[in-house]
Amino acid sequence: MSPRHALYDAAALHRFARDAVDAGVEWLAGGAGRLWSHRRFKPSGEEVTDADIEVERRVTRVLVDRTPDIPVVGEESAGPGPVPDTCWLLDPIDGTMNFTRGAPGYAVSLACVVDGTPVLGVVHAPALGRRWTTGAGRAKAAGVQGSRSLSGAVVGLTGTGSGRPRSARLIGRLYDVAHRIRLQGSMSLDLVGVTEGWLDACVCLGPAPWDVTGGVALVRESGGAVLGAGGGAYTAQSPILAAGADPVARELIALWESLDS
Repeated sequence: MSPRHALYDAAALHRFARDAVDAGVEWLAGGAGRLWSHRRFKPSGEEVTDADIEVERRVTRVLVDRTPDIPVVGEESAGPGPVPDTCWLLDPIDGTMNFTRGAPGYAVSLACVVDGTPVLGVVHAPALGRRWTTGAGRAKAAGVQGSRSLSGAVVGLTGTGSGRPRSARLIGRLYDVAHRIRLQGSMSLDLVGVTEGWLDACVCLGPAPWDVTGGVALVRESGGAVLGAGGGAYTAQSPILAAGADPVARELIALWESLDS
């Protein structure tokens, strides 16, 4: 950790993250009724609700109070340009489309990045009553236990949108070569699925840093590979992310790059 932030040890950061996520999740459980979940659309075409904005406000308030010198970059308030090398990254409701329709596949996703490296990840799925966090006394695993070949893999796919020919071609190719595909609508929960074994691998198209960094930290702690364009380690600049056992993640990147842009 850089000297500027050395006063925050790992245990403190985890405690702050837990308290911050609790603030958002507790409000969602008790206050996010029908009016809060009314959807509208961003210029990008993505859905957003007042609940997204309120959860972001509540989580951010705790983090600013506990770590005033670490900026919070949340999906609903982030400006253009790259994120700082050291910051909190927050997606207040990852899977807003699921949330607005009453489906349980959405999550609060929070990560802490220090000097460009994710050092902490928390993903909490309120409707499922489950939370996943890095740390928790676990040593780094030897590797995720999923399939090591695409032909045997159940693959999660997010970020396909609509009207995107290359994404449509990827879905078609995955139907041909993967064992099964799943389109569940939450990048953070797909990454959790890789760590838990629900999925053997996942692909996230056009991931924003707040969408995936919490899940990236979880997959890497479990020993899985998280790759970006060209098959190198995923970075926030990559237009694609593939996670799973290293061989299947590499197959997924190669498959995407074999398609016309």
